[in-house]
Amino acid sequence: MTTELALLAWTLVLALVQILLPSTLRTQETGAQYNMSARDGAAPPPRPVTARLQRAQANLFETLPLFAAAVLIAHVSGTHGALTLWGCWLYLVARIVYVPLYAAGIPVLRTLVWLVSVTGLVLILLALLTA
Repeated sequence: MTTELALLAWTLVLALVQILLPSTLRTQETGAQYNMSARDGAAPPPRPVTARLQRAQANLFETLPLFAAAVLIAHVSGTHGALTLWGCWLYLVARIVYVPLYAAGIPVLRTLVWLVSVTGLVLILLALLTA
């Protein structure tokens, strides 16, 4: 397995964590009974940290398909090198750092970290388009 594929796998672990974090907090807020129901009735609004974690999860899921596709294209085409490696590392590390920044409500630094993750994605695409 290439390092890039391993980093994609770790990104999927991060995605699973980002599914479990807000859902666990939401269950604490609404109760397990409501969570296991059909949820036909209105639930109370999520608390700020829960809502932030939900938004962080949605934000990851906006770019994760692009990242996964780029890594898989790089793998299938045999395009591996400094750009793909740096791109994958930047994407994963920035996405990990992004979660606590968003949960804590830190706005500007959070956006800069998001830009680092997008830069990682762009590096992978650059490697693919110049190969």
